[in-house]
Amino acid sequence: MERKLASIRVIKDIAPIENADSIEVANVDGWHCVVKKGEFHVGEHVIYCEVDSVMPHTDPRFEWLRPRGFRIKTIKLRGQVSQGLLLPISYLNLGRGEVYYVGQDVTERLGIVKYEPPIPASLRGTVKGNFPTNLLSKSDEERVQNLQDLLTKYKGVKVSYTEKLDGSSLTCIYHDGEFRVCSRNLELLETEDNAYWKAARLENVEEKLKTVGKNIAVQGELIGFGVRGNKYALKTLEYWIFNVVDTDTRRYYSNTEVAEFCKIYNFKCVPYLGEFDLVDDIDTIIEMAKGNSKLNPKVNREGIVIRPVDPIQDPDFGLVSFKAINPNFLLKYDE
Repeated sequence: MERKLASIRVIKDIAPIENADSIEVANVDGWHCVVKKGEFHVGEHVIYCEVDSVMPHTDPRFEWLRPRGFRIKTIKLRGQVSQGLLLPISYLNLGRGEVYYVGQDVTERLGIVKYEPPIPASLRGTVKGNFPTNLLSKSDEERVQNLQDLLTKYKGVKVSYTEKLDGSSLTCIYHDGEFRVCSRNLELLETEDNAYWKAARLENVEEKLKTVGKNIAVQGELIGFGVRGNKYALKTLEYWIFNVVDTDTRRYYSNTEVAEFCKIYNFKCVPYLGEFDLVDDIDTIIEMAKGNSKLNPKVNREGIVIRPVDPIQDPDFGLVSFKAINPNFLLKYDE
């Protein structure tokens, strides 16, 4: 599912902020945004810009952002966490007869791009080709704040959740006798200094996947020395698995099956946190995302990934699997 950095939303609620006279907090589909008091009202259609949106610095309408930067971050104002930016519909500059609709993606129209953190040389690698989407999907979970309808649809379904680790996505594939290594978006050639291939070799991934006896892929998080600040204080590179995929049928294993697969083939499996009956309350799920990492209890965990115990393929959404990011993590590390 392509991420909509800027889209048309409806303000569901506006609440006061304690000890704040000039600002209040607006709720847009579970996203809480601090706004000027009286600037917006409940039920109003607005443009919501997600965290990690980079606003166009050449557009004079966004010049007011320059002192704090054009990238939208998670911030805290008067004790209230704010995630995103609300803009009036007038920013669309609609022409005569032109209309908009709730849910419309207006990212490109506004000239907004996604922030991409600088990639260390060891993680760039030499490109062999694009990610092989004919075999499996890229690892990219949608945020729970964008999934109110999905939560309502599957309310009460038994789900399990695991810790979301903060690293770099690494996919390893053994298909038709060929071993392949991919970053989130690209397939990479093996080179001596590439961290993805180093990790795959350290973990003996090719040898392990060969013994499975069928075409198979594992997706996981590359963490450790040299990766995203090494928040877990590891001394080397480590590869933690969160997906196992049959690349012939494109069947994704359940969390239980992933854990069993990792046990059999001696892979590290992302920390399992438990099960619960899915609720359709976004704030409750965000609270569950808070806490410390199982890998290093001295740091906030990045968040959680939630999946039905029995995997569900939704006709509109695809494989039901989504994430909730810990706001405390973002406040500390969202540089």
